[in-house]
Amino acid sequence: MRHRIGQVGTTAGEAPQTAEARRLYTPEQRLRRDASRWTLVQGILAPLQFLVFLISLGLVLRTLATGDGLVAAHASIVAKTLVLYTIMVTGAIWEKEVFGKYLFAPAFFWEDVVSMGVIALHTAYLIALATGWLGTDGQLLLALAAYLVYVVNAAQFLWKLRCARLDEARARRAADSPLAAATPAMGVAK
Repeated sequence: MRHRIGQVGTTAGEAPQTAEARRLYTPEQRLRRDASRWTLVQGILAPLQFLVFLISLGLVLRTLATGDGLVAAHASIVAKTLVLYTIMVTGAIWEKEVFGKYLFAPAFFWEDVVSMGVIALHTAYLIALATGWLGTDGQLLLALAAYLVYVVNAAQFLWKLRCARLDEARARRAADSPLAAATPAMGVAK
């Protein structure tokens, strides 16, 4: 039986987790995250990538529906792919600075797994475009498949952002509680 995020333990029979183990970031990782210039880079690239995605999605759907604007649709998918590659490389650098691993740090393991799927589909699209594989409609449908997985991945990262904010709010409340001040030996990690 799986527990919801924030509950003690992860599956029936496992040892309960401490509040620290359930947090997305340790206090040291949070400090590294906040000090990293790559945090700002990710904060700029993520909404930029989403904007490029929305524009490209509209162009791809228009081309599939009407047959018009094929060059613009292909150019937008290539642009989306280049932004994706950029955010993945800078994200790996960020992950190394914060967690000590370029990819698949436990806190972002599943997000990284799905990101690899997103990259594989976008790369397959570039190969299809360069070689003529799948034909025009097949290439555009492959791009839509890549976009669907991208949306899932973006939702994963938004969920993690929300969890991190909730963790930090809980830590602040715990640190500000009279019990925390009265019992420093027990201390609450911030």
